[in-house]
Amino acid sequence: MDDLLSKVLELQPSWTATNTEEMQERGVVIRQQLPDLLRRDGARLSDVLGVSLDDLGVEGRDGTGLKSEVPWVRVFGREQSPSSTTGWYVVYLFSASGRRVYLSLNQGTTIWTGGVFKPRRLEDLQARVGWARPLLADATAARPDLHETIELDGRTPLGRGYGPGNVLAIAYERESLPVRETLLEDLRFMMGMLGTLYQAERLTPYIPGDPTPEVLEAEQHAAKTAGRRTPGGARPSRAGQGFLLTAAERRAIERHSVSMATEHFEAQGWAVKDVGGKESFDLLLTRDGQKLHVEVKGTTSAGLEVILTRAEVEKQRKYHPDNALVVVHSIELDRTGEEPVTSGGVLHCTSPWVVEDEDLTVISYAYRTQVGVQHLGEQTPFPPGVPQQRHGGGKQQAVDGGRSPQ
Repeated sequence: MDDLLSKVLELQPSWTATNTEEMQERGVVIRQQLPDLLRRDGARLSDVLGVSLDDLGVEGRDGTGLKSEVPWVRVFGREQSPSSTTGWYVVYLFSASGRRVYLSLNQGTTIWTGGVFKPRRLEDLQARVGWARPLLADATAARPDLHETIELDGRTPLGRGYGPGNVLAIAYERESLPVRETLLEDLRFMMGMLGTLYQAERLTPYIPGDPTPEVLEAEQHAAKTAGRRTPGGARPSRAGQGFLLTAAERRAIERHSVSMATEHFEAQGWAVKDVGGKESFDLLLTRDGQKLHVEVKGTTSAGLEVILTRAEVEKQRKYHPDNALVVVHSIELDRTGEEPVTSGGVLHCTSPWVVEDEDLTVISYAYRTQVGVQHLGEQTPFPPGVPQQRHGGGKQQAVDGGRSPQ
């Protein structure tokens, strides 16, 4: 194994984007020989990771078409990280200079929203790293050789892009590569830490740096309703982070947030009536002849974004200035029992609440296509085999709190 790592490092100074003889030789090691060698230890690696052998993935990439400055070989859970752009995994990253190779606990740099893969922002990657490291403190206490930063000597943006995703890494210098057994022991150690993250990910409703669960779910639901096809490997129920909320969990969070809002307003002398079952807002408050129409949103995230329906937006604009938005954020959700249990949370109230257009993000549209509509306004079904005509001038209508495109 050390000879394969050494071979790649020796070839790194000869890197070019074209498929030269050196790059072809590097590709054989990266895509075939090193993954094949790691798969021989698959039973032990899958056991440490906590997945079945069939769910253990090993793959290497050195660039499709143009050759990558920093080639890699990663080991991962197929469900938790269906592609190298999503989820957590352990990866060998070869520095561009050929001076060293890192064994890094790293992460994908994009997230599937239901319609497209979006690049994660630098601060979001750092927030995810900040969530992961404390979970690994016990395992890493006796490993002073672990690196929180990695230096890949990259000249290209892609070559420099792996650094922000690094959680912890072991560095192997080209001139002092360990023997095969030490390398495999280090890999098993890193896979154990990866397994810890996978377990924590299953239980947490929100990882800092991820989109809020409610927004992510709305985007995926909109994409599904619109008939968007899921790219190979992407899973609608996951997006490279913790599971989305279940119906029971959403109800528990809603009850918790409404209860906190009710206590908040009752303490201020308001009479509070829960009208969420029949109105487009949640609480109707009365006090000394005044009325206040309150929309309540609860979330396990930091509360930077919430979902509003079009009806909610229209009602709150109608009721202003006798209205309020209450966001109960950072709610703790315990998923370990048969029923979800909520606790904690921070309440933030905005009143009067002005719903500004620039604060709304369109998630989907309802589009009137005029299919089968003739110029006189009749609806005419198209018989089988007759080409459908295309009519211009369709009108677009924003859905879920957005606005019509100009």
